[in-house]
Amino acid sequence: MAKTRSAFSSASIQKRIKDGRGSGRGCEYKPWLTVRDCASQGRSHRVFGHKSQRTHHLLSDLELAVFLLLEWHKDTEEIREQFPLRLEETIELAKDAGVRHPSMNGVNQVMSSDFLINTMDKSQPKFAIQAKYVDSLQDVRVVEKLELERRYWIEKAVPWMIITEQDIPKSVFDNINWLYPAQKDEMTRPELYERVEFYRHHFEEMGSRSIIEVAKSLDIAYHQEPGNSLLEIRQLLSRRCFVFDITSPYRKLKASELSVSEMSALAEVLYVSNQ
Repeated sequence: MAKTRSAFSSASIQKRIKDGRGSGRGCEYKPWLTVRDCASQGRSHRVFGHKSQRTHHLLSDLELAVFLLLEWHKDTEEIREQFPLRLEETIELAKDAGVRHPSMNGVNQVMSSDFLINTMDKSQPKFAIQAKYVDSLQDVRVVEKLELERRYWIEKAVPWMIITEQDIPKSVFDNINWLYPAQKDEMTRPELYERVEFYRHHFEEMGSRSIIEVAKSLDIAYHQEPGNSLLEIRQLLSRRCFVFDITSPYRKLKASELSVSEMSALAEVLYVSNQ
């Protein structure tokens, strides 16, 4: 599940800074790293965020799980993923700690936190997260870099934490594994709008039934192959055309627990899913 990041030259780093990578707020924020910058042993994801109204770049299933939990939480105000740490500051921290600063091909690389979150909770208005699989924490070098990151945020007086897969409810990963293999099937804009409206209508009619039961009923009513409606529902859920509490097991998820996305966001949802 480790991520292999592209090595950036000094010129590339300066260009990325000039281009606004790692800066901006809300829909204008540009992550320091995107899925194209990293080769991952796991899956990477480009996901539309309804709070930010922009595409988020998530480099593993674990990052996706954390993002979906943050996105659903009512107190979350803003999520900035792949947030860069100031290079000159992390270099000094590395010297003070007596550890090697992350570098590639002799060039010091910009470190980043997986998430910087702003909230409406006055007791914790901002905090940073690094998402790491447990196995990676056995690597001494990984721990050294985490220590630099921890010291960086201490100096900023921003709470920082590590989240592993052990901190994520099993239902979240079950939902991700069920949903996201379906996201790559292409769909045109008219098809997307028509399908969203079709299922919205039937979800309202059969709100007390599970989405699996709804899908079976629609297959029978419209003389479709068994499983066809459920596949379409999965596609729409993975695109976040409908949103729901990601901790709710999909097998028990009721139609009434789905909320349709605003139509103004669906064009961006379609663009993201077809990339």
